[in-house]
Amino acid sequence: MSVFSRFFPQAQVSLVHCEENQVILTAKNDKTAESEKRQIRLIDLAREATPATCNLNPLLFNGHLQTGWTTIKETTEIPIYYKRKIFEQEIPALAGQFAVDFVVPAYPKTTDPEATDEARKYTLPSGLPARTTFFSKEELAALPSNDTKPMLVALHGLTGGSHEVYLRAALAPLVLDETAGWEACVVNGRGCAQMKLSTPLLFNARATWDVRQVIKWLRKTFPNRPLFGIGFSLGANILVNYLGEEGENCLLNAAVICANPWNLDVTNIALRSTWLGAEVYSAHMAVSLVNLFNQHVDELTHHPRLNVDDMKDVKYIHEFDRAVQCALWGYPTEGAYHRDASSTDSLLAIRIPFLAINAEDDPISVKQAIPYDEFKQTPYGVLLTTSWGGHLGWFELGGCRWFTKPAANFLNLIAKTIDLSVTPMPEKDKEGLYGETLANGSIHKPSHPSVFYPVNRKLSMTIDN
Repeated sequence: MSVFSRFFPQAQVSLVHCEENQVILTAKNDKTAESEKRQIRLIDLAREATPATCNLNPLLFNGHLQTGWTTIKETTEIPIYYKRKIFEQEIPALAGQFAVDFVVPAYPKTTDPEATDEARKYTLPSGLPARTTFFSKEELAALPSNDTKPMLVALHGLTGGSHEVYLRAALAPLVLDETAGWEACVVNGRGCAQMKLSTPLLFNARATWDVRQVIKWLRKTFPNRPLFGIGFSLGANILVNYLGEEGENCLLNAAVICANPWNLDVTNIALRSTWLGAEVYSAHMAVSLVNLFNQHVDELTHHPRLNVDDMKDVKYIHEFDRAVQCALWGYPTEGAYHRDASSTDSLLAIRIPFLAINAEDDPISVKQAIPYDEFKQTPYGVLLTTSWGGHLGWFELGGCRWFTKPAANFLNLIAKTIDLSVTPMPEKDKEGLYGETLANGSIHKPSHPSVFYPVNRKLSMTIDN
């Protein structure tokens, strides 16, 4: 071992994929005849997107330190500004308002009385997140466009929002670089990002209905823009579930999945099995969830199955899920909720190219829950793992986050070099092996009696109107 490698160690980077069957992408090439366009395997594009090395901060030498540093670096200044639009869920059974924040050029602090009135109407008393205000009526009217800019839809992690530093760090190389030419928006979970609840329903790990409605709206509002997705932690789990439910009808062209917990039952057991997992990570996340609950308690008490007294003894995240998620959604136990909302199987139903990024020393999205075998079965996805990085950490010397590089590279390569008018197809036809899904989540069932359906769910829930 050299002196350099001892003091500046590298994380091991691995790519897991289906060896015998990969999705084939068609390269853009205006000078080549249609029949002669270059074909690219997804794994080759993923290799090109992945930096050759992963040199992280040697002072943050394990997953716990990398994860802990995220709480210290929350004040990092990344100058991304948002304008907010309120959506009303169209499905009556899932009624409620939610906020979508669109990345816009920097603007001075507003004194517009119309925007202030909107903020008071929809926002918690503590006010909007920094660098965020509401669209004016004129701005909303001018929003539709026929441009062809790539547009990214982002989903944040547990109790987070568009203001989160990890999310802004991932958006920055795409939206702050004028040559990249990206547009972006963030779908905030119900009750998150200072948004008032209008009905007694919070988000959950299966909450795909709001992002589905937004993506349909984006397709109508920006008919020529290629759409992409990126999800972080719990938002990554939701995004994978959405992609699986949509299957071959997905309106997104590609996606990046960051620090997904994947198997929520396994992650729950892992957190409860160690002192750090229970008393630090689970307890810390539970505090955030309880605070979120208390912000919206007046609205949540209207839910007929929710007993506020059950919240008094909540200390860990699984206790919150038992007291709140089970009551809100009708699951008998938190284990049933975790198993039903996990995205491990959903990845097998995805029919667009996607890159998943996980650190194997992540103390929250634990290694035991990473679906290595499933990635070896799907031609549509590539799993990028690092031996070091923590939970949405990957901090390098200087404070930059390494994971933003392969994420931005992958999205740029797909958006800039791939002909998106050509449907990506596997090298070998595997139609029907995992079942095909309709846009509403129902399944085309072939006559073969033994076919695995990745998005079969235990809890029957309307996901389309």
